[in-house]
Amino acid sequence: QAQLVESGGGLVQAGDSLRLSCAASGRTFSNSAMGWFRRAPGKEREFVAQINRSRYAYYADSVKGRFTISRDNAKNMVYLQMNSLKPEDTAVYYCTAATAGASFDSWGQGTQVTVSS
Repeated sequence: QAQLVESGGGLVQAGDSLRLSCAASGRTFSNSAMGWFRRAPGKEREFVAQINRSRYAYYADSVKGRFTISRDNAKNMVYLQMNSLKPEDTAVYYCTAATAGASFDSWGQGTQVTVSS
């Protein structure tokens, strides 16, 4: 059974950087698309970034140019480097994997990111 565990969240000031990590276990993820979503207080969960098995990355317009997703298949890890953080980036960030097809079907528990102004 796939397991995803996020880490690296915290409280930072606007303009700071954070690097989120996602440790994947339970299966091989090298052929799976991996991604990050987030849920801000009172809002729906939204897409942040995705990286496919060939390492091609997609980003939400709101984070493009500030966030970078990467993966290390040898370590079964996915990362989200977040630069120039804004208060509106405050959310719980979730790691996800598409293990059985094109849809994301495995999710981590989330890590809180809080950006103060």
